[in-house]
Order: sequence, then C-alpha cells, then structure tokens
Amino acid sequence: MREIVLDTETTGFDPESGDRIVEIGGVELHNHVATGRTYHQYINPERDMPQEAYEVHGLSIEFLSDKPKFAEIGQAFLDFVGDAKLVIHNASFDMKFLNAELKWMKLPPLPFDRAIDTLAIARKKFPGSPASLDALCRRFGIDNSARTLHGALLDSEILAD
Repeated sequence: MREIVLDTETTGFDPESGDRIVEIGGVELHNHVATGRTYHQYINPERDMPQEAYEVHGLSIEFLSDKPKFAEIGQAFLDFVGDAKLVIHNASFDMKFLNAELKWMKLPPLPFDRAIDTLAIARKKFPGSPASLDALCRRFGIDNSARTLHGALLDSEILAD
C-alpha cells in the first residue's frame, strides 16, 4: 500500500481570498515504511508574504521570488502523488489549498476521501489533549529538535515517523 505523508506551507489561511502555497513536502511510504523517496518544492506565490505567515515558516518573498510558480509544478506534484492515500496533519487545510491551486490550473482536484487526517485521529484518540504535531512528537517520543519553524518536508518527515 502506497501512502504520501504530505504538508504545505502557505501565505495565509484562505486561498479564496488570495492566499497561496509556498512550499510542498511529501514522504512516500510503502506499507507504512518510508521508501526514501520524497517530494519537495518551494513555490513563488506571486504575491506578498504577510508577516504572520513569515513568522510561521520563515520563507520570505525574496527567497521565493525565483522559485517556480504552482502552475509550473502542479503536474509533477500530481505525478508524484499518483493514486496514493495522503496522510496529512489537518488535512482540510492542505487539501483546500492544493485543490484551489489545481482548480486554477484546470487540473482535477484530489478527492478528499483520499486524505487520512492525523489531527482528527489524534483528537479522537486523545480527547482534550493537545494534538499539534509538536504535542504528538512529545507524546510518542519523536525527536523534533530540528523543527524551529514549520517546514513542509521536515514536518512530513516528522509525521511519517
């Protein structure tokens, strides 16, 4: 069984109000074991970077300005994902952004039923407890000391652990 552990970083919270994806990271699993194959792409959002977003992931518009636009990498991303299940912490957020970007490219959306939401699983399994990625790392003894800011590939690797 092939799965992709996936994360995105964005300029904000709502693609319909102009926010865009600035980074995608994915880790391929086969039968729940990392294969060593990953997908990582920084993306030029074609807009400014709000300070609040910069403080979350540290990606400046200056850094992203020479990176490809989503329209240039969308098909390669879909090719990497293929028909795999998508394992995502807070899947509704990432799926909303990915499907908005794919729609703008006139590419088919990723069906939401392909997403396994680890945030929903954590909230159900540990009701009332913190369910952030950092909280889950503490709960399960996963080293996340390299995570000073959010990063799509790093967060995908941590979630895969």
